[in-house]
Amino acid sequence: MSKKVVIIGGGIAGLAAGIYALKAGYEAAIYEKNSIPGGECIGWNRKGYHIDNCIHWLTGTRKGTELYDVWKTVGALSDDTEYAKIDSFYTSTYAGKSATLWNDLRKTEKELIEVAPEDEEEIRKFIEHMEYSKQCLFPASKPMEMWGMKDYISMGKNMADFPKVMKEYGKISLEEYSKRFKSPLLQKLMCDYLPKSYSAYSFLVSYATMADGNGNIPMGASLQMSLRMERKFKELGGQIFYNASVDKIELDKKMATGIRLTSGEVVSADYVIPATDIYPLFYKFLPEKYMPKEIKAAYDDPKAYPATSGFQVAYAVSEKFSRGETIFIDIDPIKVGSRSFDRMYVKAYGYDPIFVKDGKQVIQTCITQTDEDYEYWKTLSKEEYDRVKKELTDEVAKRIAVAFPELEGDMEFLDAWTPLTYERYCNAYHGSYMSFVTTPLGKQIRMKGKLKGIDNLYVAGQWTNAPGGLPVAVASGKFAIQRILKSEKKDIDI
Repeated sequence: MSKKVVIIGGGIAGLAAGIYALKAGYEAAIYEKNSIPGGECIGWNRKGYHIDNCIHWLTGTRKGTELYDVWKTVGALSDDTEYAKIDSFYTSTYAGKSATLWNDLRKTEKELIEVAPEDEEEIRKFIEHMEYSKQCLFPASKPMEMWGMKDYISMGKNMADFPKVMKEYGKISLEEYSKRFKSPLLQKLMCDYLPKSYSAYSFLVSYATMADGNGNIPMGASLQMSLRMERKFKELGGQIFYNASVDKIELDKKMATGIRLTSGEVVSADYVIPATDIYPLFYKFLPEKYMPKEIKAAYDDPKAYPATSGFQVAYAVSEKFSRGETIFIDIDPIKVGSRSFDRMYVKAYGYDPIFVKDGKQVIQTCITQTDEDYEYWKTLSKEEYDRVKKELTDEVAKRIAVAFPELEGDMEFLDAWTPLTYERYCNAYHGSYMSFVTTPLGKQIRMKGKLKGIDNLYVAGQWTNAPGGLPVAVASGKFAIQRILKSEKKDIDI
């Protein structure tokens, strides 16, 4: 009789763990607190329009990469997957000028030099290091602790120039890096997309993924990708239980014997894989003593290891408004909590029919939120929370109309959500939709996937490796099963 793997969480990591468990010959059951799969990788409908929560770009869409093979194995992508026809990362505007980071780096270089000739030397250096950053591919064949000398030699060859990027940009924040440019527009451009406290190299790697054709957007939205993975899991014989919230992991000495649901039901298991945010893992499912010291240090130092969330709003506007563009704009300062913001973006989703209805398309915007903003939202009563959301939604709409006069009177409000939405739906630490931010102040978080003191529990999920995201999530599900196979002295090639 095959051994049973019980997985907590039906997000991307949990689904991947379940699929690889079944492929490896185990039984697999997933217990998910919500009524649909996907975790953070979902969307929802409002007034007949679809709102997407997750994919701005999907790392691993280029055939031939290890990550593409994983996405294909779990059913998220296939060789005939269609991708959105988007040719740029984003555009920043400031003082009547604009600059775009095109997927074509030569086109970007030409445009940036035209708008900021005073920064030509720094621009050319940026583009050169962007080319080097294309070599930074996510290793998804097996966990790094299972690497041999050949694996390291291969990585060294494939990423021969990437150490130059780390040397130049690994120890400075985006805010510091932006000051190398004289142009105020380029300073904004470098700090717009990711929080300015991020390490600069993170930004280069993100843009390089798009520029290398390895960060496309699958047509059909985030939820549809999660549903494809759920279908694959079920086809292989897996069971997924929805509205099944977990209360704790049952332990007997050094073994996890199963899980206890909030309903009181106990589910026995040979292996347990928590594929959730790690905050509830150590403050609810397990005693805190099992928390690795590097994770405890990160929670204790939010300045070095900040969490990132957002106050987000979606509207329906004319389909004639730009499609697929993400544009950052200057705005009259808007106060959210204790902080004030003078930049935000507008993203148009008309590139995919799923976001279009009756000649209108969805647009969304996000004002980045941090730990202190989360604390502000947390202090509000239900009535205050609803009132603040409504007031901010109106203020955001006014600012969009100023930047895009053609949208005046054409914006239909669809929905607004906050860090507390992510906390409620995903048990997300401080409402963060990513793992700990990688900053120059902290070390990169990388959990080993196995907790000291529990022999048959393997951790998956985006929080196992900063800065998280979909690549970390899907690979961590695979890695958890490979660690189980290795513990049984079986072949890890699945």
